[in-house]
Amino acid sequence: MLSPEKQMEVIRRGAVEIISEEALLKKLQRASSEQRPLKVKAGFDPTAPDIHIGHTVLLEKMRQFQELGHEVIFLIGDFTGMIGDPTGKSETRKILNKKDVLKNAETYKTQVYKILDPEKTVIRFNSEWLETMSAIQVAQLGAFETVARMLEREDFKKRFKNQQPISILEFYYPLFQGYDSVALTADVELGGTDQKFNLLMGRSMQKAMGLEEQVVLMMPLLEGLDGVHKMSKSLGNYIGINEPAFEYAGGELTGMFKKVMSIPDTMIERYFELVSHITVDEFAVLKEALRNGSKDPRDAKKELAMELVTRYHGSDAAERARKEYVDFLENKKVNLDSIATVSLRISEADRNNWLPHIMKENGLAKSSGEAIRLIKQSGVKLNDAVVGSPDTVLEPGEHIVRVGKSKILRVVVS
Repeated sequence: MLSPEKQMEVIRRGAVEIISEEALLKKLQRASSEQRPLKVKAGFDPTAPDIHIGHTVLLEKMRQFQELGHEVIFLIGDFTGMIGDPTGKSETRKILNKKDVLKNAETYKTQVYKILDPEKTVIRFNSEWLETMSAIQVAQLGAFETVARMLEREDFKKRFKNQQPISILEFYYPLFQGYDSVALTADVELGGTDQKFNLLMGRSMQKAMGLEEQVVLMMPLLEGLDGVHKMSKSLGNYIGINEPAFEYAGGELTGMFKKVMSIPDTMIERYFELVSHITVDEFAVLKEALRNGSKDPRDAKKELAMELVTRYHGSDAAERARKEYVDFLENKKVNLDSIATVSLRISEADRNNWLPHIMKENGLAKSSGEAIRLIKQSGVKLNDAVVGSPDTVLEPGEHIVRVGKSKILRVVVS
């Protein structure tokens, strides 16, 4: 095991704030002298079935704690997930049913092992202790915090000011999360910067119950593919760890490799720091190379894409995804075995071989009107020739329709 001081160097990497570093160092020193691992907790509410790369920022930090010899507790908030975390929400969330929450929780259990060591990971569900609480115990939790303090939260403050509803149940969310730390006697709790209020509640509740306060370690929120907003499935700016290495959907190459390649150049360093397994020294070299221009951003993104796809799908899938990307988007080669194919029989009645109709029906354009506009702008190719007229129809035979740089479709007409 590394010395406590060396462990601190690893733990600090990527962290935004540690409350407090002094307390964490003391815990590490004591753990070292007593040969007792720290209990490191992170909670995840299974409100959706998939884990994305943004979630892995915390998971990667948990993995580091595992490698340092500590006990990692992956807490599935099956109880709190039914309430829904009010953090950052502008309105009261609908209560989820237990069936959906438990179904999502099962997918989490399999997905996290793509990052965490299953033999060193403790999985717990907070329904173990929260569902068995009596009515008086739940009521007593309300005594741990004041309404005034709750209204200091930025999201609650805005909703109160705008006269938007805030349910009493939402006030209980941070109390339940805080009690999780009591039930688990956590030494350290990890969370995103948006979770600070909830994380500190765990410290307050532990202290009130005579326990040693946990250390809070906050990780940054990873921006999504737009480079602006927090990665989120609802915003469509995410990379799911379960999505294919590559695929052709709607005539367009997509998948994990392609999505990593679409990261804005300004976000390369941030992604490497937060989701890559690159060492501290290697990261320093990469940053310098990107900043002095000796490293092409595209090459750096390919390295990151290869690393991530290899981690979640294996080296063979990563190499195939790289080849598909290079052939399709850089060398403009078409792999007919990979791209989507549609077959149609000409119908004089509905003109189903009219090119704008084919584009609309197969996801190459949102509507026939958009397809006509794209053709007039010379943005559509038919068998490598620019389509000159929106009146174009496809004759019997095999055709390759390409829209823009990335959408492609094989059409077999009979």
